Amino acid sequence: MGDGRTIEIETGKLAKQADGSVVVKMGDTMLLAAVTCAPEAKEDVDFMPLSVEYKEKYAAAGRYPGGFLKREGRTNDHEILISRLIDRALRPLFPDNFHAEVFVTVNLISAGKDIMPDALAGLAASAALAVSDIPFNGPISEVRVARIDGKLYINPTFEELEKADIDIMVGATADNILMVEGEMKEVAEVEMLEAIKFAHTEIKKHCAVQKELEAAVGKQTKRTYCHENNDEDLRKQVMEATYAKTYEVAKQMKGKHERSDLFAEVEETFLSTLPDDETKPIKEKQVKRYYHDVVKKAMRDMILNDGVRLDGRKTDEIREINCEVDYLPATHGSALFTRGETQSLTTVTLGTKMDQKQVDNVLEQGEEQFVLHYNFPPYSTGEAKPQRGTSRREIGHGHLAWRALKPMVPVGIENPYAVRVVSEILESNGSSSMATVCAGTLALMDAGIQLKKPVSGIAMGLITEAGNKKFAVLSDILGDEDHLGDMDFKVTGTQDGITATQMDIKVDGLPYEVLAKALEQARQGRLHILGKLTEVMPAPRPELKPHVPRLEQLVIDVEDIGAIIGPGGKIIQEIQKTTGTTITVTEDAQHGYVDVFAVDKAAIDAAMARLQAIVEKPEVGKTYKGTVKSIMDFGAFVEILPGKEGLLHVSEIDYKRVTNVEDYFKTDDEIEVKLVEFERGGKLRLSMKALQPAPEGWVEPERRPRPERSDRDRRGGDRRDSRGGGRDDRRRR
Repeated sequence: MGDGRTIEIETGKLAKQADGSVVVKMGDTMLLAAVTCAPEAKEDVDFMPLSVEYKEKYAAAGRYPGGFLKREGRTNDHEILISRLIDRALRPLFPDNFHAEVFVTVNLISAGKDIMPDALAGLAASAALAVSDIPFNGPISEVRVARIDGKLYINPTFEELEKADIDIMVGATADNILMVEGEMKEVAEVEMLEAIKFAHTEIKKHCAVQKELEAAVGKQTKRTYCHENNDEDLRKQVMEATYAKTYEVAKQMKGKHERSDLFAEVEETFLSTLPDDETKPIKEKQVKRYYHDVVKKAMRDMILNDGVRLDGRKTDEIREINCEVDYLPATHGSALFTRGETQSLTTVTLGTKMDQKQVDNVLEQGEEQFVLHYNFPPYSTGEAKPQRGTSRREIGHGHLAWRALKPMVPVGIENPYAVRVVSEILESNGSSSMATVCAGTLALMDAGIQLKKPVSGIAMGLITEAGNKKFAVLSDILGDEDHLGDMDFKVTGTQDGITATQMDIKVDGLPYEVLAKALEQARQGRLHILGKLTEVMPAPRPELKPHVPRLEQLVIDVEDIGAIIGPGGKIIQEIQKTTGTTITVTEDAQHGYVDVFAVDKAAIDAAMARLQAIVEKPEVGKTYKGTVKSIMDFGAFVEILPGKEGLLHVSEIDYKRVTNVEDYFKTDDEIEVKLVEFERGGKLRLSMKALQPAPEGWVEPERRPRPERSDRDRRGGDRRDSRGGGRDDRRRR
């Protein structure tokens, strides 16, 4: 890798019955990748049925899985996100006419503590395909690039990544960038482009090694297949008969569903001309495939030749934007963001530390204070089908929006609340993940979360001519432009720089100059959208809404935590019960953090007063209302703060001589005393007399200082000597 670290790829030892398998090793980290492919394509399948599964085994790090069963369960969000990274880089490189099912499985089987395995997963998957006979136009590899203190690094460690201001994953072949995803701390477009180029330099080395491996195992020749039956004459007829009509429909600038219906009419008209014989069912399937290419060509020609898009916009024009905050009055925060035919209704809910997301991955454990969830119901695109759980797409889109907003959401001492953002996509034609970023910004500000800066996002597209001689960069792409175009490039950020990105490129040999133009056009579009957001919500609400539960945080010394919790939790449970609050206690190396959560402000105040009294440090010269705990002949012990008692000596009760303490107060009486001194050992000396005016001519008698311990020890030793020796002398006698 050029920095002293080595990546090893081994094949022929594990999983030999798979079509291809490799072990990728770096340090103590090992990934096993295996690929299998069905012998033939299923009937009526006209797409690439690729399945990618990344799984981390807890035994790899010497850990037990959580849960009752103590075994790995279904793929978690972390594993799904890595599976998607692999999938997005591999999928464009299978031949268009190859439709057999392909399964790619990558398992983490040994986990070094300082190596991030996700950066090796794409390499492992590609290497397994390289040593198989599955048709694949690779190889590819993926690497993580991080910028730390101004310097770029490949595949940093967990510890190094914590200091990075750029963290992106890049997937590419030796010739072309395929996929980019990651987060940044408000970096400039040129800096992100520099990181992508830096990654590609390393990826070229990985691809060269895979070519050597492929040659070594003799797998340059791939299997033969025939998954499509084509009729070139029929393809030509479809183009000639439908292109002009399709172009006219595209130019009508209709809405999504109306345009789709008109395209379908053109297709149905041609289908009606097919002869009604035994070949008709086959030809109908072929026509549907060929007409898809007609629609793609018509849309692309209209943009490249006329500079007009399907909805009539110019290439850099943003659709109409409407924003509304506080749409849902009972939520803690809400916003409705509509951009063209894409709409997100987003809510914010605030909670306590007990509501924080628990992270328990093989190599990562902890909590997440800020989470974002994204839901994409079928009705958002007009589909009539049931919703079956959370899809991988929903997890991926939600993660991108979370990354976009995360750097701007205050956490820790700045904001003690657990924060959950939920985006419900109600309508979709274009990037709903970017709509989520915009709606999330508004909802957070509506909730009173003091965002450091507002964030917006935009999805960019690209249409190119063969050889990239002519191209058009599209701002705020439609769903059809994403599907039929050459790039889907999502960029989010503040007015000062990029916070997250996700890019998928579907065309070979895309010059960096085109990427630079796309980034600059995205910056302009992002700032335009940001202006629309701040027109509606210039700044976060200064206060939470009246119905939102309040949370106040008390920062204490770590040694005071035990006093607050009490034996067996007795004290903290009693405070919660009597005040009607929820209290959580956490700590780090320096401090303890006590969060008090309740709807009623008076309840919080009562609990905070109790807590502050427990941790308050007594101050000399301060007056306290204390409780008499016990009475002695020489005075009384008075509790001035919870668990903190001091001695009120008889000489400090009154200026007059006190012969009977109970003439002044009894046990459990509340009295005012002043802390006049810390005696040796931290004992508290209290006084009632100091709160009374001194009698005329009063002279305070001089206090006789207590002898130092060494003096008493010396006098005690003298006494023992005068009696004939100490304890050892007596034992000897």
